[in-house]
Amino acid sequence: MDGHRRWAKNNMLTEEQGHRAGGKAIKELAKTCSNFGVKEEVGFLMSFFHERGKEDLDEIMRNEIRVSVMGDKSKLPQSLQSLIFFAEEYTKANKGMHIVVAVNYGGRYDIIAASKKIATKVRDGVLQVEEINEAIFEQHLGTNGLEFPNPDLLIRTSGESRVSNFMLWQLAYSELYFANKLFPDFGEDDFVEALRVFQKRHRRYGGGNNK
Repeated sequence: MDGHRRWAKNNMLTEEQGHRAGGKAIKELAKTCSNFGVKEEVGFLMSFFHERGKEDLDEIMRNEIRVSVMGDKSKLPQSLQSLIFFAEEYTKANKGMHIVVAVNYGGRYDIIAASKKIATKVRDGVLQVEEINEAIFEQHLGTNGLEFPNPDLLIRTSGESRVSNFMLWQLAYSELYFANKLFPDFGEDDFVEALRVFQKRHRRYGGGNNK
């Protein structure tokens, strides 16, 4: 969900206004995802927590949306950590769409953090080296516990054609779609087009096992 600052600059607005426009676009996209049966959306919603968190929680509850956060939350301001904890606890029983927020997150960080957790368990005798496999490793990633930890589709806005250190493990077999639009301009028609392109693709999972 990139392009907030560039969008603001192009429209002669402040960065804050750019992030607010992005926040509005996120809300509309979340509704569209729900309408199309998309179960989880993974993205960057820092402005949601900083500026609109408490205000939007009532709307989130009305729509049965669950909110989770992955990333290194320990380095965030205490007030933001408290708000994140409140949002996760307040919405964890909701059965609608699950929005997963990436805050202070990077794919390399995720892999290193998982490796440290596994190494600690091996050191403490909780886990044997021979027991480590993909399933064990995935249990220590930030996406552990999600219904769909490995996205089927990654939509990257802003004209960039790279994943930029985002979910490096989880995107191994994901389909990638690059949109030449800044995120505040990415609307329902753009999302539908991304889904159409995705539906036409033949999924390949490596290892000679084409599903």
